[in-house]
Amino acid sequence: MTDTTASTGTARPARVVLLGPPGAGKGTQAALLAEHLGVPAISTGDIFRANVAGGTPLGVEAKRYMDAGEYVPDEVTNRMVVDRLAEGDAARGFLLDGYPRTTAQVRTLDEALASAGTHLDGVLEITADTDVVVERLLNRAAEQGRSDDTEEVVRRRLEVYAEQTAPLAAAYGSRGLLVSVDGVGPVGEVQRRALAALASLLEPGAGASAAGGA
Repeated sequence: MTDTTASTGTARPARVVLLGPPGAGKGTQAALLAEHLGVPAISTGDIFRANVAGGTPLGVEAKRYMDAGEYVPDEVTNRMVVDRLAEGDAARGFLLDGYPRTTAQVRTLDEALASAGTHLDGVLEITADTDVVVERLLNRAAEQGRSDDTEEVVRRRLEVYAEQTAPLAAAYGSRGLLVSVDGVGPVGEVQRRALAALASLLEPGAGASAAGGA
């Protein structure tokens, strides 16, 4: 079995998607797990910001939607992610946070990886009790002075996430790629749960079924 509990950088690089609702501590775990696996943590938020700041053609296109308060279309997001995954630091592996969010994006990711002659090794879902997540998000909003993040708004965001993510979890689960861990608890404890779950997926040959479609 791959020793994912060894010191940083000793676990083999892997291609992992991280799922989890807002407030589940996904961003914190993404950084920790990516460092342990020796791969870059890639988030769609970072990709958007980098492209916009760099004035890339995709960044300019995305900024038009963002400035208008509109959702950046899938085709723009897809191209940004595919371009990012083609960069050298992601050649041997990555931890992808915030993408895919729809079954269409799952297909795009599958196609991009297949074109590169590779596939996903696993999908880690970090779960959390809704009331705990709501409390975390409301506290975060208060600290940042965001009065528009009411409990009703926060709960609706979580509902939308659940609606969008359920088909992804089902699709990856049917391919034997999905493991879930409870995101409630001390950061170190959640990390240990996550590493133990990933160990079951990162054994040699465990991700071979990833090449199939969603």
